[in-house]
Amino acid sequence: MKKLPYYLLIFMSCIAISCSKENVDQVAPPDTEGEVPVIDPIADTPPNVVTTPCDFDLSTVDPNSTIIFNCVLDLKGETITLPANVKFEFDGGDVKNGKLIFAGGTIAGELLSSELEIEGDVQLKEPTFKFFASRWKGIVEGTTTSDIAQENTFELERLFEYTKSYGAKTFQIGKFDAFFQIHNPTPPYSTVHHKGIEAVNVPSDFNLVMSDNTNLRVFPGTAEHERGALLAVRDAENITISGGVLYGDRDLRAYPPGELAGQYGSHTLLIRSGRNVTIDGVRFVDGSSGSLNINSIGFSFNPDTYNPTTNVTVQNCKFENSRRMSIALTEGRDIKILNNTFTNTGNSSTNSDGGEVKYAINIEATRRRDPDTGELKEFERVFDVLIKGNTETGSGGGSVSITIGQTVTVEENNFETQLVYTHTNGTKIINNTFKALSEKAKERFAIFAADGGETAFNNLISGNNISGYDLAIATNADDTDITNNTITNCAIGLQFGKSKNSEFNDNNITTTGNAISATNSFAKNISLKRNTVNGGRFHVYFAQLNNKPEYSDYRITLEDNTFTTSKAVNFTKTHGVIFKNNKVDGGLQIGDASNIEVSGNTKISPTESDGIRLFGDNSSVTLLNNTIFEPTGAARFVCINNNSTNPGAITDTGNTCN
Repeated sequence: MKKLPYYLLIFMSCIAISCSKENVDQVAPPDTEGEVPVIDPIADTPPNVVTTPCDFDLSTVDPNSTIIFNCVLDLKGETITLPANVKFEFDGGDVKNGKLIFAGGTIAGELLSSELEIEGDVQLKEPTFKFFASRWKGIVEGTTTSDIAQENTFELERLFEYTKSYGAKTFQIGKFDAFFQIHNPTPPYSTVHHKGIEAVNVPSDFNLVMSDNTNLRVFPGTAEHERGALLAVRDAENITISGGVLYGDRDLRAYPPGELAGQYGSHTLLIRSGRNVTIDGVRFVDGSSGSLNINSIGFSFNPDTYNPTTNVTVQNCKFENSRRMSIALTEGRDIKILNNTFTNTGNSSTNSDGGEVKYAINIEATRRRDPDTGELKEFERVFDVLIKGNTETGSGGGSVSITIGQTVTVEENNFETQLVYTHTNGTKIINNTFKALSEKAKERFAIFAADGGETAFNNLISGNNISGYDLAIATNADDTDITNNTITNCAIGLQFGKSKNSEFNDNNITTTGNAISATNSFAKNISLKRNTVNGGRFHVYFAQLNNKPEYSDYRITLEDNTFTTSKAVNFTKTHGVIFKNNKVDGGLQIGDASNIEVSGNTKISPTESDGIRLFGDNSSVTLLNNTIFEPTGAARFVCINNNSTNPGAITDTGNTCN
């Protein structure tokens, strides 16, 4: 594996801001703009199988009657006003070609169709309505035109509202495959395109239940179509959307040239000011601007118009081949992302690039500082987010990016690619498994805690199992604790710098290169305690750390650690290190260093090195009460080899050589 230089942290910070760009001209747009693929579905068969004409009419129906339709009643264009509380039940038949006006009573959902009008006071017999496309003339399945796809959009949304108005709580779709036009403004509803309006909107207090054979498809957009959404929850509440396959237009649409392409495309599902919403078991495929977008109406600093998204659960879903991001979360609170699978997010495809960001989950609220006062104004807020039990592989950028958001917990997930966070507080990355499988993943880091300034604090990386990366955990953030992680088969285990007020404790680190590394940087009030370390090159490698006058009072403490192989601990051109009460199955190297304390170490047991070797221009180095064992290798090695240019600057007190 390649060794990662410390300056990589500077490069990584750009990634954490989610500002990466891909040259969109590298991937050619489709030759045929807006071409619709050939889809020829087999229509689902409705249960209205009886064809025998009814031998009765409705003119003599008594109040409170129950009529069982085991035949077909043709109303011949008439309008029938029914007496009170008539019940229409279904037994394989139908009623059509007319209008019924109810005065109370019920009707079986199987009898509803575009060939029957109903009015008045009536409720569905059952709260579950089963949809069959062939019974609704406004719905056309399969390959179609933009105009017909637009009618599909209008009609499906109308049917949600229509059936709900008669008591439907659940709208159930079986075998179904249709395109929906979502890119055009639709007067009189809108003269300007709004993706939350032009989508198929799911109403409040409603469950949309789809099968594995339910396919809803975005009608391909053109280069002029900026954004859209296939399904939407807009200013609505108490909604469940489950099952089905939502197909985006990623490789079917055209994109404008240049960087604008990153702003174009459609999501397959939008939640905008949704409350108590559950997305369960949905399969998302080929979203052109991503798959799921979660945001809110209004700005958080304006209570008069702010309508936050609250209590959203996304669970058991599959996200496949999303361009840009699988889930974009820019505004919301109490969000749960549970037990989902993310595959190949943000990679180039046949007719499209990977887009911007390229993370499976991107949390990025908008905020800005007032240029005059410096006050931080939060346009959007994301907080109280749980990301748990998910599996991610093959993302072009990474698994999770927490660019701006608070109190985010990422727990018990299986990730292949990298995770980054920046401007966040109260965030926990705990008990996850990071395993690099592809060569691309192996050449990267697993976790990077980037410098988020004053708004980043009280963050935790703990209990993670990390294997196979060039760099396991990197941080240049303050107030970030890294504890109880297990790192194996990585080139570098823990790399830090530009860090303050953090603890890196109780980790188990085995690497092929440097287990713990900090170079060309500074660190203040950092403790590394009770770690078990097995470095393939150095256990600890500090070089040019705190070596500027302004860092003269900075301190790093390594205490009660166990270093389990013959590799060395190295402090070169490093200042302000306390190394005490450790066990080292190897030696220490101290060169051109100052303000170094090596004390109370119970075991320094070298083989092919000196116990403690000092070289170069050292100053203020204290060796106190250490237990050193005679090197077992070549005769030239000794317990303490003070080869400093100023040996008098070394205080050697109470050390033993066994």
